[in-house]
Amino acid sequence: MTTPHTIECTLPLRRRGRAGQQPSPAAPAPPPSSPADRIISSSGRVPRVARLMALALRYEQLLRAGTVRDYVALAKVEQVTRGRITQIMNLRQLAPDIQEQLLFLPRVQQGRDPIHLHHLQPIAAILDWRKQRSMWKALQRDLQG
Repeated sequence: MTTPHTIECTLPLRRRGRAGQQPSPAAPAPPPSSPADRIISSSGRVPRVARLMALALRYEQLLRAGTVRDYVALAKVEQVTRGRITQIMNLRQLAPDIQEQLLFLPRVQQGRDPIHLHHLQPIAAILDWRKQRSMWKALQRDLQG
């Protein structure tokens, strides 16, 4: 059995400017980065769909463990709509090999992510994994060429 871990951190909160309100002062500049930090940051960022796939897996764990009761409670905790939770959880309907490929997509070096959630929703709506795999391969071909 695994033991739970607690991570504590301080997050700077800044208000977005609104009419009639003064925006809060900008956060202080971060300290100069070390060479190791530059190596990590230069390797790119994790694609958004990979993060969403990981979230879907985590949400499923929370639901199965009874930590959250349903999508409504999960949406309340995450401060998003029930519809957004459903969109994310629909990724669990994908074939396991597609889920794995999403989790291990190459990092994005610059620009926009090549694959977006709206590309995956029609694939996840199909229950036949063979059909999903062919649609996934077609999507990959379309995005490459």
